[in-house]
Amino acid sequence: MFKTFFNSGFEHILDINAYDHVLFIISICLLANFKSWKKLLVLVTAFTIGHSLTLALSALEIVTIPAIIIETAIPITIILSAIDNIYQAGKNESFSPKYFLVLIFGFIHGMGFSNYFKALLGKEEDIVGPLFAFNVGVEVAQLCIVALSLIVLFVLNRLNVKQKHTTIIGSCLIIAISLFLLFKVLTQG
Repeated sequence: MFKTFFNSGFEHILDINAYDHVLFIISICLLANFKSWKKLLVLVTAFTIGHSLTLALSALEIVTIPAIIIETAIPITIILSAIDNIYQAGKNESFSPKYFLVLIFGFIHGMGFSNYFKALLGKEEDIVGPLFAFNVGVEVAQLCIVALSLIVLFVLNRLNVKQKHTTIIGSCLIIAISLFLLFKVLTQG
């Protein structure tokens, strides 16, 4: 059972159709570097805690929010994260993570996972084991994205591309893609 739910969580994050989640993880990596990997790890874990809590609350049907609200809020969280990156890059080049904000955004993204997770659960009565395995899979996939992002940032740095420029350009691309996602959600709903 653990392996099934772990794989589902891992694959769900790396699914080409789940690129909104990948965009968010990349957005929180853009200001980081190898020296700040511990702060980044805590930041990604805060995000995981946020979406784990809402997954549990949703699976237990304690919290239900209409899908259109969540699907609208997800690209907005990505846009806000990218805008904050641009602001931070213009201010200085240090990585100052916003743990509480990422935790809150994790709550929103967790609600986006909830329907998928409920479908996986089926008639499973015990949600603790499946929820744990699913979230471990999600976290491992996120850490793969973080590692890849840090490697790309490192290579760009070695090519003498200033992190400020990488952050601003990367964030602008993330904003553009997220605006497309938001437009798609709003025109379908």
